[in-house]
Amino acid sequence: MASIIIEAAGLTKSYGEICALKPLDLSVPEGEWLSVMGHSGSGKSTLLNLVGGLDRPTAGTLKVGGEDLLGRDEDGLARFRREFVGIIFQQHHLVPYLTALENVMLAQYFHSLPDEAEARTALERVGLGRRLKNRPGELSGGEQQRVCIARAIINSPRLLLGDEPTGNLDGSSTTMVLELLRELRSQERFTVVMVTHNQEVADWGDRTIHMDDGLLVREERKVF
Repeated sequence: MASIIIEAAGLTKSYGEICALKPLDLSVPEGEWLSVMGHSGSGKSTLLNLVGGLDRPTAGTLKVGGEDLLGRDEDGLARFRREFVGIIFQQHHLVPYLTALENVMLAQYFHSLPDEAEARTALERVGLGRRLKNRPGELSGGEQQRVCIARAIINSPRLLLGDEPTGNLDGSSTTMVLELLRELRSQERFTVVMVTHNQEVADWGDRTIHMDDGLLVREERKVF
């Protein structure tokens, strides 16, 4: 049986009088691809931010990789993000005046020392070996998202988080990105938690949880 990589109990997040995430219990086994669905304001991105150490819960318990995130200070959370998590956002957040290679090396800078050979290998793995010197404005939307994937996997994370990573892509680019993530997951054995509003994207996961008004309302498992 796979070990549990994410374990939350009574996890809650409030912003003043607004409760964005109501007491939630969730267990995610290592190696699973979990899709999180819900409309805007349902709490899905709040959950992702808590799991990724980007925000702090108001109440409850949260362990990721056996580590109690509630017990970590800001430096500890930053170290957790550097060493444990890779994140792919809907907006690419690439530095426009840097090349694809330099954008990946910039990500290395925040968790280790920049290594051009490692960054080059990461881009080759996502099919951009011939686009190393191109800047974001010279790349298609799908290619820019592949740079983001290379940036996210450069530190060999155990947990890969996606916040609507295909939301700005057309159908063919969406399929290409999802196929790439599935291939990399089979090689690296990382766990995927992906937020999406698209049922077709969610169906790539092993399990889908549906959220509404800050609550986990139901879940579905893929039948093999």
